[in-house]
Amino acid sequence: MSSANETTVDSHSPARVNGTFCPQTQRKFVLVAAILASALGFIDGSILAIAMPALRADLGASLAEAQWISNAYALTLSALILAGGAAGDRFGLRRAFVTGIALFIAASLACAVAPDPAILIAFRAIQGIGAAIMVPGSLAIIAKAYPKKERGRAIGIWAAASALTTALGPVLGGFVLTTFGNGVWRAIFAINLPLGLISIYLLLAKVPADRPTEKRSLDLGGAALATLAFGLLAYGLTAMNAEGGGMLSTPAIIAGVVLLFVFIAYERWQRDPMIDLGLFRIRAFAGANLATFFLYFALSANLFYLPMLLISGWRLSEAEVGFIFLPLSASIALLSGPVGQWSDRIGPRFPIASGSMVVAIAFAGLAMLTHFGIHNFWTGTFPLMALMGLGMAQIVSPLSTAVMTSVEDKDTGAASGINNAVSRVGGLIAVAAMGSLAAWVYARTTGSAPGMPGFGETPASGLAANLDAARVAASDSAFTAVAAVTALLCVLSSLIAWFTVPGQASPWPQQTDESRG
Repeated sequence: MSSANETTVDSHSPARVNGTFCPQTQRKFVLVAAILASALGFIDGSILAIAMPALRADLGASLAEAQWISNAYALTLSALILAGGAAGDRFGLRRAFVTGIALFIAASLACAVAPDPAILIAFRAIQGIGAAIMVPGSLAIIAKAYPKKERGRAIGIWAAASALTTALGPVLGGFVLTTFGNGVWRAIFAINLPLGLISIYLLLAKVPADRPTEKRSLDLGGAALATLAFGLLAYGLTAMNAEGGGMLSTPAIIAGVVLLFVFIAYERWQRDPMIDLGLFRIRAFAGANLATFFLYFALSANLFYLPMLLISGWRLSEAEVGFIFLPLSASIALLSGPVGQWSDRIGPRFPIASGSMVVAIAFAGLAMLTHFGIHNFWTGTFPLMALMGLGMAQIVSPLSTAVMTSVEDKDTGAASGINNAVSRVGGLIAVAAMGSLAAWVYARTTGSAPGMPGFGETPASGLAANLDAARVAASDSAFTAVAAVTALLCVLSSLIAWFTVPGQASPWPQQTDESRG
């Protein structure tokens, strides 16, 4: 005898006739659950950058530990996200999605009560595993629940809600941190529990189970090799600034590079690889992904270290600093549609290349501000972040188009997954490498004076005025180095896109002889 859930996916049911597993009356629950699950990841990522100085002060975390609080999550997410997406095909999207959300919120609770940085880092890694299953499942379950003619509107609602969450999360989080003090950073992780439980309830009680679409094996060996390779690279880059860690830095980086080549060889040998390396033979695909790596490296480095500078270096409040994420989210939400249509007309080359140059100008502007010690947030830093948001809004949609149109239709899912992973790996390496650069410049500038707090460390209230002035100047110099390097990487991203991505070389449609009259 069939259960209620099984009857909804019968081949003669209305849902199956429309090419979906979900009846029309229940699709809204899928959409709400997907929006709530996406909010978990977006809130967690953006607010944590604002909360990092408070977290460091409360737990006594070093800069290297702060880097790993971010990177433990980024490591497991970036290395496992392709395997997490395949799990939805292998075991059914609803089952995999619920599992990812449950693991994410369980790890979030453990993070909320972590007594020291080491335990927090461990549970952040587990949180990343949950996110690797949850993040690809969010969009995939919407696509599978809605028929093609309704899918665009549903994804649009999901994207708009995600952008709103990303924009408002840091602003609200900043106000809470300013109002209630350093210890309230734990609430950032605890808020995941009610959001996650509502999402799980809707999926299990209101949404029918879908059937697995593929029986392909999960490439767990490839996922493990990728985790080890990127983990060793991140460890080696981070260890450069850690006390006593310098001697381990070079061996770790060499071991990471060797394992990366082992991973590539392993993937070529696999029957069902996590990454189809053959796609990188396509010039446009390889170029778009290389541009993605450099661009998201630059973006992640600035979004991680700029709040640290503003809060710990300039002593601005978290409530004020929370607004730096607002222009990025608002610009992408408002402009992605029109920019996507523009990209469809002229091709993605010009939007990506010119947008990357706009981002480069914004980061170069940040470098100039800090180099000259100009501490004007609303008339200096914020307008430059708004300019960066406009540049990113010009890139996001065309970059997705460039990746998806560079491959055959059957490979678009794999291509999108690879590009997502590349952007996250770029962020992982950026936080590790740029933290070491910032710490090195900071130490050289201060001369490692006795009693001097480390880079990004909130100073004690009784710090002598001359030490405090030296600390602020050194913090500015450290961030200047980060912003200058990332500006150059954005220029490199622009050049790569210009020479590899198809499209017109100007923003205006090319005129034909007839149109010239």
